[in-house]
Amino acid sequence: MVKKASSFAALSGLVYSTDSGRHCPDCSQPVDACICKHSQIPEGDGIARVRRETKGRGGKTVTTITGVPLAAEPLRELASVLKKRCGCGGALKDGVIEIQGDHVDLLLAELIKQGFKAKKSGG
Repeated sequence: MVKKASSFAALSGLVYSTDSGRHCPDCSQPVDACICKHSQIPEGDGIARVRRETKGRGGKTVTTITGVPLAAEPLRELASVLKKRCGCGGALKDGVIEIQGDHVDLLLAELIKQGFKAKKSGG
């Protein structure tokens, strides 16, 4: 025979609430007050690596920047600044900044100017 819970406190957790809207699945806080996404800085050696890629992009050249030691929101702002500096489009995918075109030297100079350790990667 299964024993019933005698009170709401005995239940395993919050099932549904309309008090604060959507909740973060990781920290169970409201999305606006979520602390887990903003404070996570990716692990690595702290060196931003800039490289030119064409593989898997239909022959189009893209400059990628990986390893930038910033959390999600500051990384998005940095990507926006770098796209404006190059005067072209780009994207931020899984912590990798992608800038359309071959702008390795310009991006290296800009990252060093902003105080990041940066180096050219690849051939």
